[in-house]
Amino acid sequence: METGGVFPALLHEKKKAMETSTTKFSVPERAEVSENNQAIFDNLQKGLGFVPNLYAYFGKNETALADYLALQNRKNTLRAKEREVINLVTSQVNGCRYCQSAHTVLGQLNGFSDEQILEIRHGSAAFDSKLDALAKMTKAIVENKGRVPQPITEAFFAAGYTEANLIDVIIVIGDKIISNYLHNLTHLEIDFPLAEEI
Repeated sequence: METGGVFPALLHEKKKAMETSTTKFSVPERAEVSENNQAIFDNLQKGLGFVPNLYAYFGKNETALADYLALQNRKNTLRAKEREVINLVTSQVNGCRYCQSAHTVLGQLNGFSDEQILEIRHGSAAFDSKLDALAKMTKAIVENKGRVPQPITEAFFAAGYTEANLIDVIIVIGDKIISNYLHNLTHLEIDFPLAEEI
């Protein structure tokens, strides 16, 4: 069987796929999105004082921005501080500079110090045993695609979390993966103070 030309061709295709894309992605202006999305832009402007670039990018799709915000704002069993732990850890594991920066600001607003935020991004929280179990569980879920070592799962439940909490952890991770992947692909301008690189 002649394979001499197949492997170099496959390697060339793989290398081509790994090269950085030269496609330029742009953030839409309010006038460039649908009326429904314009109303959401207006609400974001009123509530946050600006429309974050990543949210604005969702506005290129008729329903994605509303759907994504509904997912983010759904009622769940986790406190805001716990959700920020998940967001920080997930964004760090996925290497999303935009979300690391946005959630550093949100982490500060939720009472975390700069040192605590850096520790959380590393996947631990020695300053709070329950949050530490959550950070370790989140890191293990994201890194291992849900295949978490049993001791980490046991520590999560021993810290006081329930199966209902676990479901919400997975949903918050899923929400953050959406935005992490979208920014990692588009490299939109980061419109938050840039988080420290670790």
